[in-house]
Order: sequence, then C-alpha cells, then structure tokens
Amino acid sequence: MHKVIAAILAVSSLAACVNLAPNYRRPDAPIPSAWTQSNTGNTGTANPTDIDWRTFIIDVRLREVIEITVRNNRDLRIAALNIERARTQYRIERAALFPSIGTSASVLRQRSATNDGSSTSPSTQYNIELGFSNYEIDFFGRVRNLSEAALETFFASRENQRSAQISLVAEVAAIWLTLAADMDRLKLAQDTLKNQQDAYELIHRVYELGGGSGLTVAQAQTTVDAARIDVARFTSQVMLDRNALNLLAGTALDQDLLPSTGLETASLLVEMPENMPSEVLQRRPDVLAAEYVLRASNANIGAARAAFFPNIFLTVAAGIISPSLAGLFGGGSGVWSLAPQVTQSIFDGGRNQAILDATRIQRDINIAAYERTIQIAFREVADALAQRSTLSEQIGAQQSLTAATSRIFNLSNALFRTGAANYLQVLDAQRSLYAAQQSAITLRLAEHTNRITLYKVLGGGWNPA
Repeated sequence: MHKVIAAILAVSSLAACVNLAPNYRRPDAPIPSAWTQSNTGNTGTANPTDIDWRTFIIDVRLREVIEITVRNNRDLRIAALNIERARTQYRIERAALFPSIGTSASVLRQRSATNDGSSTSPSTQYNIELGFSNYEIDFFGRVRNLSEAALETFFASRENQRSAQISLVAEVAAIWLTLAADMDRLKLAQDTLKNQQDAYELIHRVYELGGGSGLTVAQAQTTVDAARIDVARFTSQVMLDRNALNLLAGTALDQDLLPSTGLETASLLVEMPENMPSEVLQRRPDVLAAEYVLRASNANIGAARAAFFPNIFLTVAAGIISPSLAGLFGGGSGVWSLAPQVTQSIFDGGRNQAILDATRIQRDINIAAYERTIQIAFREVADALAQRSTLSEQIGAQQSLTAATSRIFNLSNALFRTGAANYLQVLDAQRSLYAAQQSAITLRLAEHTNRITLYKVLGGGWNPA
C-alpha cells in the first residue's frame, strides 16, 4: 500500500508543473510620470505613504472620535465580514488541492441458498477501510488556478477594507472640521447680531428723541433681522454636523470630544517633493485592489483553459477484511483498491469555449477598470495639489481684505456718529466686513480639509497594528 501512496504523491507533484494561466504583466499606467505642479510652496512635515492616520491626526479629540468610529462604523463591519467571506472561499478552493481522506467500518452478515434449495449457515464479514474517492489530480492547473483566483480575491477584499477605512477617516475628519467652522460661523453671527442690536437700540433712541430719520431706523432693523436669520441658520447647521458625526461614529459623542470654537490645526501638513512620481499611487489600496482583481481574472483564464483537457480522478482505498473480529488484524487480512478515472468532454456545444471567451473579456474589463482607477487617483491628487498651490495666497489676500474692510467699517461708523456720513455707508461697510469674515472662515476650513484630502488621495492612512 505504501508503494501506491508513493506513486500517487509522485503523480501529484508532477501535476504541479503545468499551469495554463497566461503570464501576468501589470498594465502600463495611462498617466503622466509625475505631478508637475506638486511644488505647493509648503515643505510640510509628513509624507502620507510613510505614516498612518494615528500619527497624521494630531488633535487628541479628533483622534479619539476616529478611534470610536473605526470600532463602531457599520460600513467597516461589512468590509471586515467581506474579508472573512473571501478568506473562507479561499480555504474552500485550496482544500480541493488535497484528497479528502475518510474511513469506514462495516459488518455484513448473510445466508445464501445452495443449488439443491437448502440454505448455508449464516456467515459474517468484518471490514475496515481508509481512503479517498474522486480526488482530482490537477495535471493542468485548474484547481490551483481557482485557488489562486480565490486568494487574489481575498487580497482585493482586504485592500477594499483599507480603502474604506481611509475614506472613513477622511470623512470623519472633514465633518469634524466642518463642525468647527460652522461653530465659528455661528459665533460670528451671534457677535454680529449683538452689535447690530446695540446699534439699532441707539439709533432708535435717537429717533425717539427727535433726531435721525425713520429710514435710518428701518435700515438698522434690516441688519438685525439678517443677523437673526444667520444665527438660526448656523445653529441648525451645527446640529446637522453633530448628527452626521454621531452617525459615522455609531454612537452619541461626548461634548468634550467635539471641537471648540476656532478652527485649530488638526493634522500634519502633507509633504510633497517637487515632481513627485506618480508611482506612489501603486500603494493606494483601491489601486491595489483593482490589480488583485485583475490577477484573479488572469488565474480564471488558466482554469478555463484547463477545462479543454481531460479530468483525471483517483479513488484509493486500503483496509482489512475478516470473517471474525479475532482475525481482523491478523496476517493476510489486508486489502486495497486503486481506481483511476479519466473523463473528457467530446461535445459540449461550445460551452468551454464560451467560458474561456467570457473569462478573457472579464480580464479585459478588469484591465480597463484598473487603468480607470489609476486615472481617477491621479486626477484626485492633481486636484488637491491645484487647490493647495493657491491656498496660501488666497488666505493671505483674504486676511488683508478682512483687515481693510474692518478699517472701513470703523471709520464709516465713526463718521456716522459725528453726523458726517449716513447710515447706508455704515450698513454697506458692515455687510462687507461680515462677508469677509465668513470668507476667511471658509478659506481656513479649505486649508484644513485640503490636508486631509491630500493625505487620503496619496494612499496614506491605515495601520492594522
């Protein structure tokens, strides 16, 4: 029996030498070799491909919010379960590479008739067998290619989880920063409302004493009402931001984890060397996932090609048989059987060819999907770099504009109080100052979210340890 087993192992090892899958070659990326506008004027402090998000996010409160979200978010749970499903499918496919060995024991007791019509004495037969049946000897790599495809699918699902987590980290950070900005906008609207109410009360008292005009009072009233509208609007927006943050976190966040008023630096500044090569995109998890899917389709072609060749199955059994329990393990009771089987389709109506054509088409689809993923990734980085390239200039100009409009407002208000200017000039100056202050908040938010976006699109962000 041991000679039979040795022969089977030799045949199986010989079968491992044949693989009908085409040689895999990574498609050329249909993008430029570098981002020529990558010089943003900021040297930065971190390269996103070298650090995880726990290092990139420097605000302790935001980092804790992200930790809670990662633990509770349902989308990430689905992604994790998809990984386990892919892992299980790989184990199923890989198990087909090995024979399924089983054992059986039986007792047969029978009485047979003789030629003269009489019956023989009852006889008993004891049988114990160990072996396997219908084990496919993978001469042409069909089973191994199916196993390889399942493994690549598992790798793809793992990268999809990484991609989902990076996107989630960026989304949580963006909403957290938006909440901070809206709290700033609300504070500005509340301060503006208080100032306008004070001005209105002063103007109204002067009018009641016989000074000023009803037009001035009406103009002052419009500024109060406009400020009240903004206070209500930004109060609602802050509530919506909190709801969105709680939904992502999967729980109601404590107040001390929310941002305080004032947009503070929450993350490192991404380092972008001059003419950074676009090869860094190969480390983005969505790009890696697309390539793993492409590798899986390549292996499926090998499995489809193997279907044109014979299938070789083997059934092997070895055991002992005896008419008595006492002699079951005695000499001469051993038996074995070896039953090879070869099957070959003669006519299938073109089914195998259609399957092979379909797998090749799917491979071409996956190539196009991989190239499209690369192109989208390149554009996302280019867009983030284009925005960052002018953010510093915009912020500097906005600060200068806000300071100038503040001076105009103060001067026009002083002239109005001395009677040298009408209230319409004060109203225009106040509106310009308020708009400039709101724009300044928007630009500060854009700078912070740009850091998060650039970090995300360059593929940084996740360390499972």
